[in-house]
Amino acid sequence: MKMLDVPQSGSQAGTTSSRNRFGQYKRSRATPVNPRSTQQGAVRARMSANAALWRTLTGAQRAGWSDLGASMTRSDALGQSYTLNGFMAFNSVNNIRAAQSLVGVLDAPALTTPPTILTATVTLTAASFSIAYTPTPLGAGVMLALFASPQRSAGRAYEGDFRLIQVSAAAAASPFNLLAAYTAKFGAPVLGNRIFLSLVTYETGFASGPLVTSAVVSA
Repeated sequence: MKMLDVPQSGSQAGTTSSRNRFGQYKRSRATPVNPRSTQQGAVRARMSANAALWRTLTGAQRAGWSDLGASMTRSDALGQSYTLNGFMAFNSVNNIRAAQSLVGVLDAPALTTPPTILTATVTLTAASFSIAYTPTPLGAGVMLALFASPQRSAGRAYEGDFRLIQVSAAAAASPFNLLAAYTAKFGAPVLGNRIFLSLVTYETGFASGPLVTSAVVSA
């Protein structure tokens, strides 16, 4: 049900508040899905390991992460900006470093702002799936993380379910071929379906803003 109200996000009793491009709305609360997938288990194990490691840090180390988190800005479900606390910054940096196959760090690093992807041209058929991007090649130590959606109807215009498909090597040159990795995750691309993509660069545990695009599987 669409409505006019103060910005709200979250659930209370049997009602959930959220927003979309048309404004604020309320809906009946749905029970969250718990698929107990291998990937879900891996993420939970990593978060548990991070929490255990956080407890071993000194007060000075935690203060360093708190200072770093105050410089790391994110947006919530209502589009409002907020900064991270120390534990959130610790998780963010070390989770990204894990995706980069880099060793985790205990001391907060200096804030790094990776370069954003400027353009992306998608080639998508049942037998080929690649993205030509700029700038190319990426800078030294910079990796491209490719997030993608499950296959959707061609008429769909919005996507909120992006999952990490593959991370490139450092300083990789365009194009990025992700057919094998995508097929292993979601199955072979089907003619006429739309796939949404989000391209993010990683550098020393930090992520750039995303470039979001989509393409329809062609013949």
